[in-house]
Amino acid sequence: MKEEQSFLIGRLRSFKFAIYGAYILIRTEHSIMVQTSLSLLLIIAGFYFDISKTDWMFQVLAIGLVISIEGLNTAVEKIADFIHPDYHDKIGFIKDIAAGAVFFAAVAAMTIGLFIYLPHLLTR
Repeated sequence: MKEEQSFLIGRLRSFKFAIYGAYILIRTEHSIMVQTSLSLLLIIAGFYFDISKTDWMFQVLAIGLVISIEGLNTAVEKIADFIHPDYHDKIGFIKDIAAGAVFFAAVAAMTIGLFIYLPHLLTR
């Protein structure tokens, strides 16, 4: 029984840290602020255009993907800056790769957004 309680307490602590990390991202990182704002606009658009459940699933997945990868990119940048605060070619290369991952996620999300909203916009 004690082991089960320990496991549950550990999971609750992890959840608390995750919520706090999300809060820090939204409050301090401009790229996350922009992504969050765009996400809210897309959610409003989803209700306005009454998109299907399938479209909602794709939209939520796309939003989660972009914000998650953006958060990982931020973590990579912070670690890289901590390890080597001055400019260094290898650190720049690592940061560029992380930014490239965000780019791929953003392109995928934009493609999903076009599939969802373009038909609604063209028929109005």
